[in-house]
Amino acid sequence: MSGPAKRPARWLNPAAGYLEGYTHTLNPYTGCSFGCSYCYVRRMPVGLFRAEPWGSWVDVKKLDAASFRREWSRESDKGPIRLFFGSATDPYQPAEAQARTTASLLELMLERPPEFILLQTRSALILRDKELLARFGGRLRASVTIETDDEAMRRRFTPQAPPLAARWRALKELREAGIPVQAAVSPLLPHTERFASRLVREAPRIVVDDFHRGDGSGGRRSGQLGMREQYRSLGLEADYAPAAADRFYESLLASPDVSVHFSRAGFLP
Repeated sequence: MSGPAKRPARWLNPAAGYLEGYTHTLNPYTGCSFGCSYCYVRRMPVGLFRAEPWGSWVDVKKLDAASFRREWSRESDKGPIRLFFGSATDPYQPAEAQARTTASLLELMLERPPEFILLQTRSALILRDKELLARFGGRLRASVTIETDDEAMRRRFTPQAPPLAARWRALKELREAGIPVQAAVSPLLPHTERFASRLVREAPRIVVDDFHRGDGSGGRRSGQLGMREQYRSLGLEADYAPAAADRFYESLLASPDVSVHFSRAGFLP
């Protein structure tokens, strides 16, 4: 005898806490191959209770288009959808090149466009979908993580993540394609003195965040992940303080032609 039919996986989850300005979050994968050392998802059940180390595995969620359409329509009927796309994984990690789950989901959403999508990534693979993203017009903002302009620091904190040059290129080409875009300095990592000036030249919108206000726990998760110790090992413990991000943010505010935001406010719709 066969058992009861298995219910399709849920894609849309209610947003709350740090992302309470959104109605839903969506993550096309479980796990993340970028494995950033500071990632708060490491301290969540999905990261804590898996045998393999975080960053060494990715599960591709199976997409059934008909089932997603029903779920999307059901949630849309309740009111306008404001979606944070990629709250616990990068939607454009390497698996997306073949799986195309993110692209397929976006195509389905266009059948009944949401009020707003923030699409969060650190991967230049997003450029593959420039034409698709442009179809959303002002309903979508691409948020590209650029935490530093120092490639040595990028390798120290996020050795498996895409190189900075690819992210700067993604930011530039998305902007040139007319897609609303922001640079997410999230979290701010050790950087050169030229970082702020480059950001204001190349990003029309910037959001700055740090370990203390952006990890969803008031800095506790970041502390548990050993971020202070990493800074100490670099002789930079004084920079592991809210004041460092505050100073950086204030330096960006001096540029009148750029929209600058801090922490949670910069990620809201």
